[in-house]
Amino acid sequence: MALSVIIVLYVCVGILAAAGSIFISQKLFSAKAEQIFFALFLVAIAAFYLAFTAYFADAKAWRFETLAVALFAIFAIVGLRVPSLLIIGYLLHGVWDVLHEVQAFGRTDLFGAHRLTELPLAYGAFCASYDWCIAAYFYTRRSQWRAAWKRMPAGSSA
Repeated sequence: MALSVIIVLYVCVGILAAAGSIFISQKLFSAKAEQIFFALFLVAIAAFYLAFTAYFADAKAWRFETLAVALFAIFAIVGLRVPSLLIIGYLLHGVWDVLHEVQAFGRTDLFGAHRLTELPLAYGAFCASYDWCIAAYFYTRRSQWRAAWKRMPAGSSA
């Protein structure tokens, strides 16, 4: 019961964090800068798992976690110009978070040989809710992002 309450609390915190990120990004960034910021942020949140791997001294998880960070970095880089890939990257990162949560607290080894790192209690629930809310927001912004990349800079001629 206690774990359920903690999970629900962290999901709510993830939703509120996403709302705050969206509000602040709309105030600070143009559409293009917002897309760039969130693409870079995908790499940063994926790299958190490398920090967890180091913190928990989980030598068996390094290769798998590093490969995942590289994959999310590819989604982020390509997502700079293709908004749908940034959406997919965040959706997949949410799945990655849930897989970590299930392995850590469901007492299962999903990939064998303990390839996923440990993580703090309910971090996966928090991060998945954040990722999925952000991906939903990106879906609403994709046309503005595409348009922002098509605009000609001031002073240039076609």
